[in-house]
Amino acid sequence: MELRKLGKSGPQVGAIGLGCMGMSEFYGALDDNQSIATIHRAIDLGCTFLDTADMYGVGRNEQLVGRAINSRRDEVVLATKFGNVRGENGEFLGVNGRPEYVKAACDASLKRLGVDHIDLYYQHRVDPLTPIEETVGAMADLVKQGKVRFLGLSEAAAATVRRANAVHQITALQTEYSLWSRDPESEILNTCHELGITFVAYSPLGRGFLTGRFMTEADIPEDDWRRHHPRFTGEHFKNNLRLAEAVAALAQEHGCTSAQLALAWVLAQSKEIIPIPGTKRVKYLEENCGALNVMLSAEDLQKLDSVFPVGVTSGDRYHERGMQAINL
Repeated sequence: MELRKLGKSGPQVGAIGLGCMGMSEFYGALDDNQSIATIHRAIDLGCTFLDTADMYGVGRNEQLVGRAINSRRDEVVLATKFGNVRGENGEFLGVNGRPEYVKAACDASLKRLGVDHIDLYYQHRVDPLTPIEETVGAMADLVKQGKVRFLGLSEAAAATVRRANAVHQITALQTEYSLWSRDPESEILNTCHELGITFVAYSPLGRGFLTGRFMTEADIPEDDWRRHHPRFTGEHFKNNLRLAEAVAALAQEHGCTSAQLALAWVLAQSKEIIPIPGTKRVKYLEENCGALNVMLSAEDLQKLDSVFPVGVTSGDRYHERGMQAINL
């Protein structure tokens, strides 16, 4: 497994991490035993960077990850997030970045995970009602207390990242990034490079769309959140099919899968980027790791750039409410 460094002073981790969200919510049927086996296989393969959040499954995902790493804690770099607040029944209650909430959320995550410290602690979404300096100040206190090692932000605007970094070194910024979500290239990636912040790309496979798995809307399971995602419905779905087809065509030329081609593109953008594709199945985990063996030429990258210019994808990344919570 190729290694990449987290931030200026963080640890080295596998160049491909593992997003654990779908193991507990959003993407269809759940199987904890299968998910734990996938996490164990990820560690064996060198995918040592595990990503969860307190909102995934309303805490259940942290509990699942905690069980999976119970005897292998020293082998992983564990990331979790706070800020998206949900009720007991899963209802979304808003974003909270107030200092007292930061500390309470961290203690709750430590308990669910069954660990004495979190390696990378992200603010999941920026709270528009709380100055970022106050939120990061509280996060910095957690570092001093030994509960957290490094700090991160998710879906924050470049100006916010700079303000946060002035309070305490930010190690990682996590934002959606893939062939069909290239918005970070306008400003965020340069800001991260300048400040020595690793960019963590979530949904690097376009939430599975770029793998070619979905050829019609009927291919999406009834209990899958993507059934209601803007890019997976109606005319947007039809318009985006040609993007998936373009990935499949180039993948065939390289003798790899569409998922491997899409991941190879993200990996080729910079050594300062770490993609964290999510999966709950060993089969897809192993397939994703195969992306490290796909070498894209300058001509390949140029071809993909021509097919996937910024803004080419049909539909927003989230519904209206979700879009209001990003780039703050």
